[in-house]
Amino acid sequence: MNTLFDKIWDKHVVQIVKDGPTQLYIDRLYCHEVTSPQAFAGLRRRGLKCFRPDHIYCMPDHNTPTHDQDKPIEDPISKKQVDTLAQNAKDFGLSYYGMLDPRNGIIHVVGPERGLTLPGMTIVCGDSHTSTHGAMGAVAFGIGTSEVEMVMASQCILQQKPKTMRITVNGRLGRGVTAKDLALYIMSKITTSGATGYFVEYAGEAVRNLSMEGRLTLCNLSIEMGSRGGMVAPDETTFAYLKGREFAPKGADWDKAVAYWKTLKSGNDAVFDKEVTFDAADIQPMITYGTNPGMGIAITARIPAAQSSSDKKALKYMDFQEGDAMLGKHVDYVFLGACTNGRIEDFRAFASVVKGHHKAEGLTAWLVPGSWEVKKQIEAEGLDKVLAEAGFEIRQPGCSACLAMNDDKIPAGKYSVSTSNRNFEGRQGPGSRTMLASPLTAAAAAITGVVTDPRTYLK
Repeated sequence: MNTLFDKIWDKHVVQIVKDGPTQLYIDRLYCHEVTSPQAFAGLRRRGLKCFRPDHIYCMPDHNTPTHDQDKPIEDPISKKQVDTLAQNAKDFGLSYYGMLDPRNGIIHVVGPERGLTLPGMTIVCGDSHTSTHGAMGAVAFGIGTSEVEMVMASQCILQQKPKTMRITVNGRLGRGVTAKDLALYIMSKITTSGATGYFVEYAGEAVRNLSMEGRLTLCNLSIEMGSRGGMVAPDETTFAYLKGREFAPKGADWDKAVAYWKTLKSGNDAVFDKEVTFDAADIQPMITYGTNPGMGIAITARIPAAQSSSDKKALKYMDFQEGDAMLGKHVDYVFLGACTNGRIEDFRAFASVVKGHHKAEGLTAWLVPGSWEVKKQIEAEGLDKVLAEAGFEIRQPGCSACLAMNDDKIPAGKYSVSTSNRNFEGRQGPGSRTMLASPLTAAAAAITGVVTDPRTYLK
């Protein structure tokens, strides 16, 4: 019996090149401003149009400021990249959601919330965190610029079929333990290269009990384990999330689609190339202490002894010592957002912790919705008022402080508790020091000014 991945992959095979790659049909190509300019330039050089323009959706997110989006972008490089995408989308007749468009946001947040991402699809983007969309039961992965051009020109891509891995998490997650903690825990156990060469399917009670937002967070971080992508089989949670969304099927087409989507699961006798199992009861709120997402520990634990020269280098960069407790570590900045944790559920979680408290003195907090739709929902639920009373401001949508490609940069030497996906050296700004954590842990740090166990503040 085939795995879920095999079922979707095999349905999209156009041809298999002998002793070579597979030609795979792609249902959806997402484009942002960073990795697409060279692909469009390549099409122009060859005098080609986009083969199926209605399957391609474009929006700026990496370079967009998270304030004053009604004014011209001040940074000349960012402005050029955003303007270039707008012009390319217009020239090639592609759907484009620009800044201030109510459909704009981080592309990996907008795709699912608009119903553009659907179960059974193959989805690519010139961005590693395309793995996010696998949460909907799709085969989704990041590609390089030359491959973006290939998909634009032919709606196909040449790929070697990856191996399959199933990660099963049995039992229920404990109080204050989120999908982010689950992902950081898995990485701490299998390392950032533990899934290299594999496409991961997440299974087990803990995964089935995750909300759609939680599944999107989990699959977003698949790439940080080295995998090509991650996915969760679609179920009633998926269908309830998608029903009524802008691009989701309607009426009889919806019923037909759901009937097909229900077949998208690995059989009881499906064989994976690798199986890994964890117990949800072993997982606590997590936080990273080093410079890759795999360097994570339970928030109540102490920093372990360095196992390699790279571990020593990471501790030196962070100015942390072996044996240090993470609890009580000073925090200068808190960032809530990114394609990892910029959804409505993340803002609800953050607000639930800070309600009735106040932002720590001297701390800077950037709360950045993943889309205008998320911002609209924050306001509809009154979360903006709860956050404002606690001293926090909601910014405008964008990738923000996830990466140093816009105005939201952490200064050198400063410490950030971030809900984003990468804590590499300089990722949030040259010399910045990043601790990855969940929205609950970020909220606890935001009101105390130090790394704090969020369970202390849970109602």
